[in-house]
Amino acid sequence: MEQPKVPNVEGVVSGGKMKLAELGSFIRDQRRAAGSMSLRKLSELADISNPYLSQIERGLRKPSAEILQKIAKALDLSAETLYVRAGILDADPAHDLISEIFQDPRLSEAQKQSLISTYRNYIELGAPPHERAASVKDIAGTKKDKN
Repeated sequence: MEQPKVPNVEGVVSGGKMKLAELGSFIRDQRRAAGSMSLRKLSELADISNPYLSQIERGLRKPSAEILQKIAKALDLSAETLYVRAGILDADPAHDLISEIFQDPRLSEAQKQSLISTYRNYIELGAPPHERAASVKDIAGTKKDKN
């Protein structure tokens, strides 16, 4: 898998301030949704200190793009999702959809991964699903050709 490009955060954050409290709450919610992962476990997976991660979740510290990338990888999120939450990148409708899927408490982790995988496959194919599906006429014509 290709590593996402880490954006240059200098002067990019809209309004001059990261949305620290919103970002921290989002990270905490994602951590808890990932099988009630502990703060300590996430800090180990992301290779950052437990106190520093705690401060990020409480909106007290401004994480770098590199730290956000590590947290995203540990939570199995796209780094871009956290960059948008932090205000580093502008929202992209595709990433907003993925974020919404991750936040939906009615879906299991397996269902979330399946939906996101399917969505990304359609995007990569470049054609809407209805344009790629065979019609009844196509299938009937194929059978006639074989006889």
